[in-house]
Amino acid sequence: MIDYLIIGSGLAGIGFSEIALQNNKSILLMDNNSQNSSKIAGGLYNPVILKRFSEVWQAQEQLVVMKEFYRTLEDKLKTQVDFKKPILRKFFSIEEQNNWFAASDKVALAPFLSTDLITKKYSGIDSPYNYGEVLQTGYVDTAVLLERYRDYLFRNNLFLEESFDYDLLEAIPGGIRYKEVEARHIIFAEGFGLHANPYFNHLPLDGTKGELFIIKAPELDLDVIVNTSVFILPLGDNLFKVGATYNWKDKTDLVTEEGKQELIDRIKEIISCDFEIIKHFAGVRPTVKDRRPLVGTHSEYAAIHILNGLGTRGVILGPSMAKALYDSLENNIPLDSTIDIKRFIPKSQR
Repeated sequence: MIDYLIIGSGLAGIGFSEIALQNNKSILLMDNNSQNSSKIAGGLYNPVILKRFSEVWQAQEQLVVMKEFYRTLEDKLKTQVDFKKPILRKFFSIEEQNNWFAASDKVALAPFLSTDLITKKYSGIDSPYNYGEVLQTGYVDTAVLLERYRDYLFRNNLFLEESFDYDLLEAIPGGIRYKEVEARHIIFAEGFGLHANPYFNHLPLDGTKGELFIIKAPELDLDVIVNTSVFILPLGDNLFKVGATYNWKDKTDLVTEEGKQELIDRIKEIISCDFEIIKHFAGVRPTVKDRRPLVGTHSEYAAIHILNGLGTRGVILGPSMAKALYDSLENNIPLDSTIDIKRFIPKSQR
């Protein structure tokens, strides 16, 4: 009997896998590659919601866990995946500048919002009102991370590339059985695929579709991330990742003309040079209406658990939420009530 059977190899699944392995637990991870939101994600980590100049929930605590998690993974995979890079918020008015400085006076935001205006002029961007700099930011190359981590699991016979058949899952004394595999616990980390899961599809997981570009812009001289209504992330060789849109109705991972035009319009609001669309892709983020992850244990089956709902901030949320679930199962540390799926069970039924 192994310790953990993990379903899903996005940011949630590999986050839990790695924490379990670091604690000398035995795992098997299974995925059919049907969900791509982690792979195509922008991968930015940013402790501030720039639209409203407000703090990301538990940002400081999550950054501490995240930095150590990716540093350890880089050593293990012998590959850099965490790229520390400033995020600049382009201002469009004096009023936005004033709102920025007002926000920087708040205790929770002071560690993250620089009070020095960035006046540097970048070729290809008109910025008459300059920029504000967000601190402790960067991005994780999620495509490289997921590919290298899956390769690592394959080499160690810890990965099965196949679809999970819920009808074959059995509860047994001390755990679960799935085909020939017996495990103390099963962790469902399926992203938007949760809707096919009969154990947890009652939970209010929504899907928010996002579309992104890779563009080529030789005249855009940019060595930082610019974030306004969309982000522009330099990749090198005059290539930039740009995103993302938010569509709450379309639940497919197919690109659309509407999404394409929206991104084009937003890019033109930020840069003043020509660009060429090299690639256009889309995915469905696993989001929850109360903006908190879905973590916890099934109400009837003590060995069946969920780690989902990381939404648009999977890079920063994944490690800390995986650690929280692991600690609840192995160290009897209660989950924060704001992430525990028990919050969706009426108090009279708990």
